Amino acid sequence: MKIAVSSSGKDLDSQIDPRFGRCSYFIIAETDDMSFEAFDNESIALGGGAGIQSAQFVASRGAVVVITGNCGPNAVQALSAAIIEIYLGQSGTVRESIEKYMKGNMKSTSKPNVADHYGMGGGAGKGRGMGRGMGKGGGKGMAEAEAWVVELAAQERKVQVSQKPFSYPERKS
Repeated sequence: MKIAVSSSGKDLDSQIDPRFGRCSYFIIAETDDMSFEAFDNESIALGGGAGIQSAQFVASRGAVVVITGNCGPNAVQALSAAIIEIYLGQSGTVRESIEKYMKGNMKSTSKPNVADHYGMGGGAGKGRGMGRGMGKGGGKGMAEAEAWVVELAAQERKVQVSQKPFSYPERKS
C-alpha cells in the first residue's frame, strides 16, 4: 500500500512538512518494504489551487493514504473524491509517522484543519502607498481599480460577480 507524506526533505528521516499543498516534497512510501520515492512539490509556488494540484499528484502516484500536518478544505475535498484516507495534525519524521500509521495509532478525518489559502503566508506588507495609480487600474480611480480587482479575483475563482460596472458621474462644464 502506498502512503504519501508531506515532507521537508527527501528521505524517511526528514520532518513532516506541516503544509500539505505547499510542502517542499512528497514522500511516497510502500508499506510492504518501506521503499520510497521523493518528489519535489511542483505546486509549492502556485498562486492558488496548490492543495487541489497536490491531491491530484498524490492520487496519480497511487497513494491511498495521506499523512500531513495541515490540510485546507479544497485539498480535503479533492483527496476525499479520490478515496484517499487523510491523517492530519501529524509531526515528527516521515518514518515515525508511517510506523505510527501502521500500528493503528492515528485517526483519519474528512474535515480540514485549516482555512483555505493557509500555507500562502500572509505577512504584513511594507508598502507605503506612494504609487501613482498607473498599474492595471490605469489611474482611473480607486473605485474602478477595486471593481477590477474584485472582478479578477472572481474570474480566478470562476465565480460570477453580480455588481454593476463602475462609471464616473458626468461632469458639468
